[in-house]
Amino acid sequence: MNYKFILFIFTSLLLLSCKEEQPIEKKVINKKDSITTISLPKFNSLQQNYIQKKQLEIDDFYTKNINTDNISGGFLVAKNGVILFEDYKGYANYNTKESITKNTPLHLASVSKVMTATVILKLVEQEKITLETPLKSLFPKFPHEKITIETLLNHRSGLPNYAYFCENDSIWNQSKTLSNAAILDLLTTKNIPLEFSPNSKFSYCNTNYALLALVIEKITNRSYPEAMKKMIFEPLGMKNTFVFELEKQQNTVSKSYKSTWEEIPFDYLDAIYGDKNIYSTPQDILKLDLAIYSETFLSKESKELAYKGYSYERKGIKNYGLGIRLREWEDGTTLHYHNGWWHGNTSAYVTLKKDTVTMIALSNKFTRKIYQIKRLSALFGNYPFELNEEE
Repeated sequence: MNYKFILFIFTSLLLLSCKEEQPIEKKVINKKDSITTISLPKFNSLQQNYIQKKQLEIDDFYTKNINTDNISGGFLVAKNGVILFEDYKGYANYNTKESITKNTPLHLASVSKVMTATVILKLVEQEKITLETPLKSLFPKFPHEKITIETLLNHRSGLPNYAYFCENDSIWNQSKTLSNAAILDLLTTKNIPLEFSPNSKFSYCNTNYALLALVIEKITNRSYPEAMKKMIFEPLGMKNTFVFELEKQQNTVSKSYKSTWEEIPFDYLDAIYGDKNIYSTPQDILKLDLAIYSETFLSKESKELAYKGYSYERKGIKNYGLGIRLREWEDGTTLHYHNGWWHGNTSAYVTLKKDTVTMIALSNKFTRKIYQIKRLSALFGNYPFELNEEE
């Protein structure tokens, strides 16, 4: 089996509280690669027998449920900042046999929304916008007065998906690459109707986050790639994370494949960012997840707003916060996560905030199996999943 266990602790950041315990084998991230501007909370140290037990359990799950279809990507599970298990395999480029390693950025698809929402919340904290700010106040020609920053974040805007309305040749010439600015222009000039009244219900829609990227550009006076770099990637030491720019990087990034290793080419929708188009690694996503615990990175108030549900018109356990999905069970147990799928890239990010657990699975070769990573929640708390049964 092609996998490896890596135990490491962010020792320059995570001050272990149980001094009397024997030290465990660990790998320390170089200071130059660590989170340099964020003060993280203290996490309890993990006993070695706990780590070894979880390693075996995670390995068993990974072998039986995920690593069964010639997976190509990265997989990581961490508790209290300590990586319990990770594995990297497959090819960033199948033709050249360039292997995927821990430093290989992969397309996050809609997990990118987590990062877009994080920057928006930081701009709210800086009092440059509010959640109630109407989009029309930033873009005066935008026709819908009731659509706000919040209704974009929680998918309650009523806007239609740009991928669907741009299939209409009278709206967009598909031989031309679509841009975020073009989406705003089409919504402004083409009389494209809303699907429902803003804030009346939930409907997941990529258009919302394509527009939020424009909000970031407007408020920061930077391009979205530069704003994300300055506000998240650089401060957190996410050195293998970037926003994909089609014209500059299409020949250098990891490829996207069908399950048969047939390469999926870029198309006219591949220049849109905010809803997708961030490339990253499991270890870099872990850095972001750990930073979110710190109130020096994101305030308690922002996190309370982000991690609650906003759509209760229909009864059920699924909901959406501000850039994060929720499962809410009747006993009060809550799970936060986000999945992604773009071309052959699939992604899953699960964060158990109550249990300080991070779970990440990325693949550049199409498979739905990585979405099963959420089942590992059952190893860390009262989450109603069966480890080895289909949902």
